[in-house]
Amino acid sequence: MNIESKTVVVQKDAAAMCSFLSDVKNYEQLMPENCTKFEVIRENAFVFALKGMPEIALEIKEVNAPQQVVLGALSDKLPFTLTGQIESIDSDSSQVQLLFEGEFNAMMGMMIKGPITKFLESLVSNMETL
Repeated sequence: MNIESKTVVVQKDAAAMCSFLSDVKNYEQLMPENCTKFEVIRENAFVFALKGMPEIALEIKEVNAPQQVVLGALSDKLPFTLTGQIESIDSDSSQVQLLFEGEFNAMMGMMIKGPITKFLESLVSNMETL
């Protein structure tokens, strides 16, 4: 299953945005209002929970500065990646899009598509206000 967020313009250059997304502590600022838990569990990983959803642990898998940061699930039960694609606009701004990619059975896919789409939109909307 692949889900793409809308593309948003952020008032940070591509290198600064890549650096921001490469620091797991910064994801707390991007979380939606219904986030009930956020905890950095190690230098490159964090766990979060949204109301009514199980906890999800993510770690930074790859950084291709300044255009991409790839996060991946720590659990093999729900294998997926969340990729931040960053494109430079000028020296003061860049555009960012989040790409979710995971392999789920059809039933699981139907259950999680809506919440994940909403989650991605919330993350990128919060990036716009940085």
